[in-house]
Order: sequence, then C-alpha cells, then structure tokens
Amino acid sequence: MSSFKTGSGDNFEKLEVLGHELAAKTEQLLHEATVQHLVIKHEGTTVLEIPVGIGAVGAIMAPVLAAVTAVGAVLTKCTIEIVRRDPPSQ
Repeated sequence: MSSFKTGSGDNFEKLEVLGHELAAKTEQLLHEATVQHLVIKHEGTTVLEIPVGIGAVGAIMAPVLAAVTAVGAVLTKCTIEIVRRDPPSQ
C-alpha cells in the first residue's frame, strides 16, 4: 500500500488486491468514516468509481457492492485508490 497527503488535507492511498478479494475489501472501506471516494482500476484503466457520501447505508450500497463483486469476478488483480479526509481534530 502506498499513501500520500495533499495540501488540501485529503489523504490518498493505493492498494493492490486480487479479484476475489475486491468485494470484501471494498465493503470494509465503505464502512470507514474517513473514506470519501474509491476508484477501482485494472492495469491503469478506471473500471469503477464510487463516491462515498456521509450517511451511506446498506440499502444504497447493495447495488454498488453487487457491481464490485461482478468486477472482481472478471479481473485477476486490481488497484483501489482511496481518498480519505482527515479526521476532525479534537
């Protein structure tokens, strides 16, 4: 996994996953409070972009996860690019 931070306060991460791991990893990321956006790529080409809104619930995410599962079934290796916002400072 690689990560870097921009001046805008967003953190960017990239991680490589195998196709059969894609749905589980995506579901895990969708439940993390700091994730704003996911981009799934295969060999540098964007396959799926998922904007993660605040308050996204299971009923809304079910079709997204179905699409991710279908993509993972076809691809052998993917890259997930993750945009995170900084957690609120206390």
